[in-house]
Amino acid sequence: MRLEAGQVAVVTGAAGGIGLAMVRRFAAEGMRVVLADVEEGALAKAAAELSATGAEVLAQVTDVSDRDSVTALADATYEAFGAVHVLCNNAGVGSGAEGRMWEHEPNDWKWAFAVNVWGVFHGIQAFVPRMLADGGPGHVVNTSSGDGGIAPLPTASVYAVTKAAVVTMTESLYAHLKAEGAPVGASVLFPGPHMLRTGLWESHRNRPERYAKQRPRRTPYRTLDQYESAMKQAGHEVRFTPVEEVADLVVDGIRADRFWMLPAGEHSDRQIRARSQSMLDRANPAYLESFILD
Repeated sequence: MRLEAGQVAVVTGAAGGIGLAMVRRFAAEGMRVVLADVEEGALAKAAAELSATGAEVLAQVTDVSDRDSVTALADATYEAFGAVHVLCNNAGVGSGAEGRMWEHEPNDWKWAFAVNVWGVFHGIQAFVPRMLADGGPGHVVNTSSGDGGIAPLPTASVYAVTKAAVVTMTESLYAHLKAEGAPVGASVLFPGPHMLRTGLWESHRNRPERYAKQRPRRTPYRTLDQYESAMKQAGHEVRFTPVEEVADLVVDGIRADRFWMLPAGEHSDRQIRARSQSMLDRANPAYLESFILD
């Protein structure tokens, strides 16, 4: 798909991190941008920054776990701009779960699924029918994670399960669009290949009361800086992928109509091979046995 000035891009989770990087990249292409996020203050700041560069911007406070909120986002977008060409279902949260997966609170699962899985589906359902009705080219990008889509991460099982679901949902979307002969493409995004500086580590700041923790945490939430420090003290190298590189990957992938927006990386490629070979060999997943879960 060609990206051209005047086209419209909608990004959820757009007030920071990967989402904001994508919005900036689309705006640099001359596209009109719609920023959706649950954090009103951060959203207003991001929108003001982009507007100051001359970009045409619409900012809409949106809770992607709420179907009506995402429908309202679509209504506002079409009222303001009359079309959507790129949809990035990017909003996501970490669950805050502790311990073994059978010890996790039900609300950890409910909240993560509400945002990471239902949020993607709500975006698809609110926007894709209208994009198809427009009859022009379009593209949907759903953000997954190597933690779930490439190889499950046992230390973050709730998050990994939701991100694996995003992969299958996007594969299904791709197949349905192809069956319709639609000019709308679909891609699944795996940010990386290294860690990213995003607000995911502080997801609990936006956790709604309806999904509140039901018992106190045994350990305090750890920030990204604290995690990085602990890893370095343990002798591990910590590398980060700039969010701007992820945004470039998305733009290049849309232009190439590439389903797998997956950056090359020695670690991720090794995980893919190990998982695939285990399945082909009908062998137990030895690649999962090396994780330190404590």
